[in-house]
Amino acid sequence: MGEILYAHLQPVMRKFVKSIKGKLSILNQENAIKITDLVNFKIIDNSIKSFFATSQLSQFLDQINPLAEIEHKRRITALGPGGLKRETAKFEVRDVHSSHYGRICPIETPE
Repeated sequence: MGEILYAHLQPVMRKFVKSIKGKLSILNQENAIKITDLVNFKIIDNSIKSFFATSQLSQFLDQINPLAEIEHKRRITALGPGGLKRETAKFEVRDVHSSHYGRICPIETPE
């Protein structure tokens, strides 16, 4: 997930740096400026929000009750960007290993 977020934020960071350099080139030494006038954090904030809102790998946490929250946290998937495809997921991948008990919910995990 980190690599996918990095790939999503890399062009945004370039735009962010370019924006700051543009504002710095306009300023001269005599003007006092606040850091909040120089840096626009909304560029990064909006990008992170849009990534988590549109990514296949993120979900809203189910917090109806404590049991539902634990159940939601134990779900994992190997599908999606950088993972398996439904056509190539064999039965060996879907088998529950004995070390998974108590950590991963084999009923709620789709693979």
